[in-house]
Amino acid sequence: MDLTSLIGLTMGLSIMAYAVLSGGGSLQSFFDVPSLVCVGGGMIAVVLLSFPARILAQAPQVVRKACFGSDQDLSLLVTEILGLAEVARREGLLAVEPRIPSVADPFLARAVQLVVDGTRPEMVEEILRLDVELLQSRHREGKNLFDQLGRYAPAFGMIGTLIGLILMLGNMSDPSRIGSGMAVALVTTLYGALAANLAFLPLGEKLAMMHRHELLAREVVVRGVMAIQNGESPRAVSHRLASFLPPEARSEQPNDRIVARRVSEED
Repeated sequence: MDLTSLIGLTMGLSIMAYAVLSGGGSLQSFFDVPSLVCVGGGMIAVVLLSFPARILAQAPQVVRKACFGSDQDLSLLVTEILGLAEVARREGLLAVEPRIPSVADPFLARAVQLVVDGTRPEMVEEILRLDVELLQSRHREGKNLFDQLGRYAPAFGMIGTLIGLILMLGNMSDPSRIGSGMAVALVTTLYGALAANLAFLPLGEKLAMMHRHELLAREVVVRGVMAIQNGESPRAVSHRLASFLPPEARSEQPNDRIVARRVSEED
């Protein structure tokens, strides 16, 4: 899990534990297996009912990306595109092909390969835009998974509480057990609220932010590769792509002379 997610989850759980212990309670009193089964099993059932097997098969990848994924460095991406632009400007588009295997970003490598293969500019842009649209569709499905879990977790927590209350009220022969029975019933609501607001909904929002950043990175690739195919100078490409960077990162971008010197050193 990435550092910020780990810190956020640890902080949230620590605050809950502090609230319990400072109130004179014990953590053991907040652990109830039937409540866990009710909330956890209910969410699994909802997911199975809501999504086809195709999307469920991708769920581990979605969870891994939400927990361990990180944003791509746009400055490094722009620098890599500028290096390719310098080679194309100095030696021609065909000279870029030997560098494609060393390109870190798969989308950039594919885009450059299309250009090197002599694909028409309008066809290159159409293919790349279609790839971006399909990426958006996949990301919406992944985020929707977390949204549904965050939506239904509190509902099943409430359902578990209602079941507990019904069972408790059906057995009123021992008034001394009413308090403990009420506490156990309410634990289910707590589980649902914690699962939704400390895990599923925040991770869903994190996926949405990562999605927007990845779309921005792909737009950088599309604009940069199209500029290279149109024969624009590295300086023009640099000015074009600098618009996608935050102001503090723009001054760190190399100009065309620096890029040329770096490429020459690599040769």
